[in-house]
Amino acid sequence: MPATAVLHSEWIKIRSVRSVSGSLVAILLVTMAITVLTAATVAQAEAVDADADLLFAAFYALNFGQIAAISFGATAVSTEYANGALRMSLAAVPDRTHFFAAKVSLIGAAGLGVGLVTSFGTFLAGQLFMGEYAIGLGEPGALRAAFGGGVYLALMALFAAGLTFLLRSAVAVLSMLIPFILIVSFVVGDVAGSAADYLPDRAGQLILHQHAGGSLGPWAGLAVTAAWATVALLAGWWALKRRDA
Repeated sequence: MPATAVLHSEWIKIRSVRSVSGSLVAILLVTMAITVLTAATVAQAEAVDADADLLFAAFYALNFGQIAAISFGATAVSTEYANGALRMSLAAVPDRTHFFAAKVSLIGAAGLGVGLVTSFGTFLAGQLFMGEYAIGLGEPGALRAAFGGGVYLALMALFAAGLTFLLRSAVAVLSMLIPFILIVSFVVGDVAGSAADYLPDRAGQLILHQHAGGSLGPWAGLAVTAAWATVALLAGWWALKRRDA
């Protein structure tokens, strides 16, 4: 099957499966809703703090958007393991590497597209409520953070996708990643200090800070998250190649 046909078929899957398309749309909707809610209620009060990182605070809602991104990556892959769908997919595309590359490419492209809209949108929408504390894209680091935030969301979707190919279960991946990101990562961060900067979520979020502290810079942190995603994808590719459908 031609590469364009494989990509088209994978795009149809993303659009037509509700759990997949819903989680993709949720990246934007959840992030924007929380941005408006927090910016309209507490953002200005917290901005009074002289030590506040206004740039990082502008992207607070990405903490919730990343959960939707992880769900998107996981469900986009896990649908292949329901009701023998993978056997049908591999019957149409016998080359497993070709199939894997097409699916991962679409997940990454869709995650990046929605991620960029989400990241820029949440920044601009939040500043509408900030009054005298509002900052623009011309603020040092703001454009880098807005672009990097979109890349970060795409990388988290790919990280989850790779793990789902490995574990064959969205439930297993979500049960592992969501508690880790929401709870364990913060606990480890308090205990491990700068070593926690190398965790996938904390490393990637360094791109959102105006002045990233610790042992990594903003782009280096994003590169660490990309490395985590790459390892997960390679493990998922290996599992797909070696295991029976």
